[in-house]
Amino acid sequence: MTAAMVSGVDMSPIRDFLLCDTPQAWIEAASAEQNLHTLLIDHANCEKKAASTALQLMYRYVEYPSLLHKLSRLAREELRHFEQVLAIIEKRGMPYPQLSAARYAAGLRDKVDKNEPYRLLDTLLVGAIIEARSCERFAAVLPVLDDELARFYASLLRSESRHFMDYLSLARELLPGMDIDARLQPLLEAEQLLIQSVDSEFRFHSGVPQ
Repeated sequence: MTAAMVSGVDMSPIRDFLLCDTPQAWIEAASAEQNLHTLLIDHANCEKKAASTALQLMYRYVEYPSLLHKLSRLAREELRHFEQVLAIIEKRGMPYPQLSAARYAAGLRDKVDKNEPYRLLDTLLVGAIIEARSCERFAAVLPVLDDELARFYASLLRSESRHFMDYLSLARELLPGMDIDARLQPLLEAEQLLIQSVDSEFRFHSGVPQ
């Protein structure tokens, strides 16, 4: 990701937040016809998981009105985007099979502390990282997809580019006494390793193709 502006979105905050760009080898794999079905299916699953994460936080932390309001909006957007991906899958006559999850999200969530308030903080920070990477990938695939999909991912980039900041702002608002940067750095380093290391399966958030 070299350009600051992509489809009208300033990518600088996302680029400055993440520690690495998507490897070129992943972009090349995403452009391969045999991986398009997997890309769309896994992306649909990611949208569902993003909505589920927001809802889980809303159930667990009902004492924070700002979290409830912000994440209810985010969950609605994620479900709408799932519907849009599903419509593309159906339009193209593709089946929607079960697909094994990528190691990416699980690898990050393994780093979440089990005890409060670190659990809430880490969960919000992981949410920010995943949302930022998703937008970075939306931008990365634009040059290699067909026109219909490129327009779609450009629209998602414009819609979701603020989501990672929503999670970060909640972390800073709800947990002002904690050293957020100290918690964030090892999570970002773990994410960088997941993105830059070899992955045996191609997924929307996978690492370097084997």
